[in-house]
Amino acid sequence: MTIDATDLKRMFDTIAVAIEADRDRLCQLDGVIGDADHGIAMALGFGAVRDALATLDLAAVEPTALLNTAAKSFLNAVGASSGPLYATAFMRAAATVKGKATLAEVDFIALFQAMAQGIKDRGKAEPGEKTMVDAWQPATEAAAEANLAGKNLAESLGAALAAAERGAEATKDMIAAKGRSSRLGERSLGHMDPGAASAVTVIGAIRKSLG
Repeated sequence: MTIDATDLKRMFDTIAVAIEADRDRLCQLDGVIGDADHGIAMALGFGAVRDALATLDLAAVEPTALLNTAAKSFLNAVGASSGPLYATAFMRAAATVKGKATLAEVDFIALFQAMAQGIKDRGKAEPGEKTMVDAWQPATEAAAEANLAGKNLAESLGAALAAAERGAEATKDMIAAKGRSSRLGERSLGHMDPGAASAVTVIGAIRKSLG
């Protein structure tokens, strides 16, 4: 399958709907170890992306321009820590597919990996520190492995989602080392990281829209 700007817009629309539906759960998770606004921030960000992309002439826009628009609108809408993280993710994705009007499946896997790397670099986070990286990194590794093994995009994204779910679940057994929740120390144990939880929602929506 090939992916163009119309497909990417549909992907962002699907993420916006999924995050909006998950907003209250994400705020509850964040209320335990943060300041209870993660769901609101994510819904604001992806809602802003959806609105910004709605104004584009999709027939005339390449994926890079669409992703850069997504980055800018997310950053402008979200002051919380997730703003720069996802904006960086979309900017890295944009750079990865520069000059391509349509994306092959392997291009999308590269875009997906660039998003995770952007989040990791911007947040200066490593797996095991109870952040969204604990969902994003295994997800993109699983997608790349599946793609290399000859699986199609739907199967590769299915593997990514399963890995993200396992990664998010594993954050319950971690002590937060980054962000606001790190101030809780041992008290962050037993609770899922809200950023990892929302990453699962985002990755699930990506798989749904492109699977």
